[in-house]
Parts: sequence; C-alpha cells; structure tokens
Amino acid sequence: MAENKKTATLSFDGKTFELPMMSPVLGPDVIDIRRLYADGDIFTFDPGFTSTASCESDITFIDGEKGELLYRGYPIDQLAEKSHYLEVCYLLLYGELPSADELDDFESRVTNHTMVHEQMHNFFRGFRRDAHPMATMVGVVGAMSAFYHDSTDINDPYQREVASIRMIAKLPTIAAMAYKYSIGQPFVYPRNDLDYASNFLRMCFAVPAEDYEVNPILSRAMDRIFTLHADHEQNASTSTVRLAGSSGANPFACIAAGIACLWGPAHGGANEAALSMLREIGTVDNIPEYVRRAKDKDDPFRLMGFGHRVYKNFDPRAKVMKESADEVLGLLGIENNPTLQVAKELERIALEDEYFVSKKLYPNVDFYSGIILDAMGFSTSMFTPIFALSRTVGWIAQWKEMIGDPTQKIGRPRQLYIGAANRDYIDVESR
Repeated sequence: MAENKKTATLSFDGKTFELPMMSPVLGPDVIDIRRLYADGDIFTFDPGFTSTASCESDITFIDGEKGELLYRGYPIDQLAEKSHYLEVCYLLLYGELPSADELDDFESRVTNHTMVHEQMHNFFRGFRRDAHPMATMVGVVGAMSAFYHDSTDINDPYQREVASIRMIAKLPTIAAMAYKYSIGQPFVYPRNDLDYASNFLRMCFAVPAEDYEVNPILSRAMDRIFTLHADHEQNASTSTVRLAGSSGANPFACIAAGIACLWGPAHGGANEAALSMLREIGTVDNIPEYVRRAKDKDDPFRLMGFGHRVYKNFDPRAKVMKESADEVLGLLGIENNPTLQVAKELERIALEDEYFVSKKLYPNVDFYSGIILDAMGFSTSMFTPIFALSRTVGWIAQWKEMIGDPTQKIGRPRQLYIGAANRDYIDVESR
C-alpha cells in the first residue's frame, strides 16, 4: 500500500486538517486518521467499524460488489476446484503456493502433530455430557497453552511456527473428540495414512466395533468446506483474534477467543440456523406461508442462509458449495429428503422471485454447507465447530501477520460517552 498524493480536508471550529490518503492494491482509498486525536482532539464514530480499516493485510481480499474472494490474490473458486485444504493453509500462512517438496514437508509436519496430549482426555471428561461441542472447544483450545507451554513465547519465531502447526493439526482431533464426547462414544485416534479431511471424518464416525471407510466424494466435499471457510478478511472472529493478540496473549488463548466469537449465531452459527429454519418449514407445502412472513416487515421471521452482509450480488463460495451439495446428495441417494426438498424450492424462489432478487437474498455458503453436513450425518451442534477448525489457519495467518507488523499497537477502540457528567458522591444517609 502506498500513500496517495490526494488528501482529505476536514474543517471544524475554524480549524482545517489535511488528512493523508492511502491507496490499497485492491479496494477503495483509505483516509489516514491516525493523527486526528493528537492534532485535532477529536475521535471518529463508526459502530461496527464498517467504514474503518483496523490494519494493513496482504492475506485476503473481498469485493462485495463483484462477489469476489481472493486468498493471497487467488480466486476462491480456482482454489476450491484445483487445490486442497492443506495447500491453501500453506498459501495463507506463507504467502505463496508451495513447491511439491515444500507441500510434502508441510503436510508431513501437520500430519505428525495430529495427536493430542493424552492427559487432555481427562480434561474433556470434566465437561457435562450434554455440553455443546463449541463450549468444549473454547475450553480445550484455551487450555492448550497448559499442555504445550513450550510454544507460547510470541517473541520466538520458532515457537510461533510450532504453535501454528500444532493448532492446524490438532483442531480436527479436538473437534472430533468434542463431537464423540457429546454423543457418548469413545474417542477415535487420528491416522497418519489419511488425508486431512478423511482423517477428520473417520475420527467423527468410526467406532471401535467397526472402522469407517471414507468415501472420496464425502472427503472432497469436506475438504472444500474447509477451504471455503479458511479465511474471510477482518470479520468479527478474526478481529477478535487480532485484538486479543495485540495484548501479547499466547496464540492458543487468541484462537480460543476467536472460537468464542465465532459461536455467535450471527457469525459462525448461521449454517446451523439455516438448517433449523428448513426443518421448521417442514414441507414444500408450507413454503408459501414462510415466504409471505419473510416479506412482511412486521413479522420477526427471517430467512437464514440467504444474502450476506459483505457480498451484495452473490456469495462466490456458494456456487462451489452447491456443486458439492449436489454430489453428496446424489451419492447418498437422499434427493427426496423433505428438508432437501424445502431447500431446493427455497433456492428456486430466491433466484427467481422479484422480491428476493431485488433484496439480493440469494442462497449463501451457509445455506449449502448446512445441507451437506446434515447429509453426512453431523448433528447441527457440530456445524460451528467444523467452521472453527476450518477458520483456524486464517486466524493464525492473521495473528502472525499482526505480530510481525511494526506499526501494531494494543487494540483500544474509543467511545462516544453518553452517560452522566461529573457528579459528587452523596452519603447513603442523605440519598
């Protein structure tokens, strides 16, 4: 990013300030307001930070108007079609696609770290059996710093690297363990002869009485889910990881903070909410009533899995996810499933109905991913943990970038105070 020759002029109270402008590689120009408080004694007000760039980054770019998502400059649809998750992990972490030897080395390092410390099994058993898997993951990932305290020094590049590999490798194992614990089944250890997605599916669905043969179509679909969710610029959970990291917190604590933020239904819980909505509708015959309710501004009902805050025309991830959905459902032979029928009819309406088209309420990635995960046999409570393990590499890449940024300061948003002015304390007897 280079400083723009243009400046923005701000005038108030008889004073004028020339604010420098900066030009990114992609996206709109940015007004640099870093000196605004020091020079002008004023703040800006931007709830949700929707018009504020909080950092410089060269990892991910989103163009919401074009429906474009780039990882290190590569379009997401190309990566989802031609690459695979661990190669995408390498790209996000190191900035370039790996050579064959680099990829072999990286995959070997990840594979050899998939097991977790055996004492972590006891930690799991401290949770209630009916604990939500996300609650378990927040606790277990946060506790990794107690089990792997030899990789918590953020000032040591080697320890940062070890912590990064450990989390990418172990999050599928931890997520699978959280799932097994929630359904009362024994933990299944990882196998180093399986690829990343296949290993995760086996850890979730194998039992001691019989092994689980991973179907390559299901494995490919899971790998695409991982890839499509690997990073998404400065969203709420990524910003949370960066904010936690700005204090110097260890990497495991930062990722646990990201998982906690992702748990929110407005963020990572959207695919779970979308599937719950499809089940609430029940049958195709009920769709007209729910569509009517969705169009009624006075009705609290909202269609989940449609539209997106950032993408204004379409979600570039949704097309790839729809292809996977068609493959998975065709393989499993459940095209006549009532929930699927509701989904297909809603999809048709969203793409043709003038109301939905004008409001840009198109099916998004959460709409299709929920259908795929349900078809695979996952309970809805596992949808967000799968999102979390997918996003871990993005969080780590963003965290590492922040650590290496010489301009980085501890995050400290300002506020527009609207409370009481200065008051004197009154003794309780006089109140």
